[in-house]
Amino acid sequence: MTAARQRFALNPTKHLKETDMNRSHRHLWRGHSLVAVAIGATALTANAQDGPARILVGFSAGGSFDAIARLVGEKVKDELHRPIVVDNRPGAGGRLAVDTLKQAPADGSVVMLGPDALASLYPYTLKHISYDPKKDLKPVTTVAEFAFGLATGANPRITKWADFVDWAKKHPKEANYGVPAMGSPHQFFGLLIGEAIGVPMQPVPFQGSAPIAMALMGGQIPATVDVMSSLMENYKAGKINVLAVSSEQRIPQAQDIPTFKELGLPMATGLGFNALYAPAGTPDKEVAKWSDAVAKALAQPDVRKKLLEMGYMPVGKGPEELAARQASSVKRWEPVIKASGYVPQ
Repeated sequence: MTAARQRFALNPTKHLKETDMNRSHRHLWRGHSLVAVAIGATALTANAQDGPARILVGFSAGGSFDAIARLVGEKVKDELHRPIVVDNRPGAGGRLAVDTLKQAPADGSVVMLGPDALASLYPYTLKHISYDPKKDLKPVTTVAEFAFGLATGANPRITKWADFVDWAKKHPKEANYGVPAMGSPHQFFGLLIGEAIGVPMQPVPFQGSAPIAMALMGGQIPATVDVMSSLMENYKAGKINVLAVSSEQRIPQAQDIPTFKELGLPMATGLGFNALYAPAGTPDKEVAKWSDAVAKALAQPDVRKKLLEMGYMPVGKGPEELAARQASSVKRWEPVIKASGYVPQ
C-alpha cells in the first residue's frame, strides 16, 4: 500500500467533500475495504500453510547430497506449491541434520535428505547416537541409489581386476584402501573384498572423498573403495582406474567396468542409497505429498540425466519401499559388522 493510500485509508473524509455523491462513494469504499480485509486474512492463512519448506542436508554445500537436494527441491516446489530452501547442517556424517529434524515441526514443512548409513550402519558402528532410526526417522522416499567401486591410482598402476588380486597377494602388507570414514559401508565392502580374495586388506581413514582422490592419484595409497559418484570424474578423466563395481549389473555411466559378481565375488554386491525422511509424527498425507512430488521430479528427463551424470540412479518409490529397503540394509550389514570384529567408536 502506498503512503498516499495509507493516509487515505486512515481518514478518507479528508479527501472527499461532504456531498451526497461523496457520501455514497465513501460507503462503497468502506464495503470494498471489508472485502479486502477478508481477502487479506485468507491470503495470510494460505501463506502460513504454504510457506517455505526446508530440506535438511547433513553435508556441506557443494557436495553431492547438496546438489541432489537442490536439484530435487527446484522441481518439487511447483508440485508442493511452496518455495523450497536447502538447509545445510554438516557434521557427524549427517547426524547433526537428524538432531535438527527431531526438533522440527511434524507438519510436512521439513524433511531431510540422508544416507542409508543413518539407519543401517550407525546404530551398529557408533557407541552413542542421539536418535532411534525406527522412532525418529519417518520414511518418505528413496531418492537415488549408487554403486561402490574399487579403484587404483598411480602406484601401483593397475587397470585389471586379476592384476590387482595378483599384486595384493604378493604385497599383503601394502594392500590398504582409503575410506572416507571408519565404520562406513566403504570400509565393510573393502573387508568383504579382502576376505573373498584371501588378503586381509586394511582400511585407511580419510576426511572425505576429496583427500582420498588426491592420495590415490599421488601414489600415497594403492586403492580405495568409494561411491561411484565420487570416483566418476577422475575415472572419466583417466586419472584413476575403477576395477569393479558393486551393482548387480554394470552401471549405465560406465558399461566398461565389470561387476564384482561377474568377477566371482557375489558377496561384494550391493548398493547404497540416499533418502528423504520426515520428523516422527508427520501425517501420512504430508508424507504422501512429498513422496509423489519427488517421484514426479525424478521422472523428468533432465533430472534423470543429471543424476546419472553424477553417478546416481534415480528411484523415488515411496515410503513403503524405503522402509523395506532400510530393513534389508540392516539385515545385510549387521552380521558383516559383527563378524568383522569392528569395535563401535
